[in-house]
This record gives sequence, structure tokens and C-alpha cells, in this order.
Amino acid sequence: MKMPGNMQSMMKQAQQMQQKLQEQIAAIRVEGSAGGGMVSVKMDGHKNVLGVKIDPEVAGDVEMLQDMVLAAFNDAAKKVDEEAQSKMGGMLGGLGLPPGLF
Repeated sequence: MKMPGNMQSMMKQAQQMQQKLQEQIAAIRVEGSAGGGMVSVKMDGHKNVLGVKIDPEVAGDVEMLQDMVLAAFNDAAKKVDEEAQSKMGGMLGGLGLPPGLF
């Protein structure tokens, strides 16, 4: 089935925008932390963990350390979501789509 030229052009533009968005998301780098920075987690835009830093001072209290690691991971994941949403909103804003569609 052949699409009209205008539709083909729009589809090609949408594919290019999706590719660019994926590249921008892959480039995201965030750091989440907990316990006033005693535990920090670095994460990329695909939510892959790039590093974990734990202050030796909290290493003795296992339960507190577990809670802080969990909180730091959640903080980093939230920051990735916010960055990705921001990038997506900026890119889709130029299309003139109704608010809340994405």
C-alpha cells in the first residue's frame, strides 16, 4: 500500500525524531543519592547503573545501608524519568500535538 507523499514525509520525519530522542535518552547521566550523600548511584538514560558510592561510615549498619541504597536507586531512576520526559516534551512540543497526548 502506497501512502501519499505528504504522509511518507511525515512518517520519515517521525522516525528521525524517534532516533534522535533515543540518542538523547542514551546520553542522559544522573546521580541519585540518599542519607545526605552517604550513598550515591550513577545511572544512564536506560537505567543502567554506572556506579555506586557508599560512605564507609554507613557500612556497619546493614539495614540502614540497604534502605539508603534502595532510596538512592529510586532517586536516580526518578531523575532519569524526569530527564527523558523533559527531552520528549521538548521534541514533541514542536509538532503542535494536543497537550497530554504523550
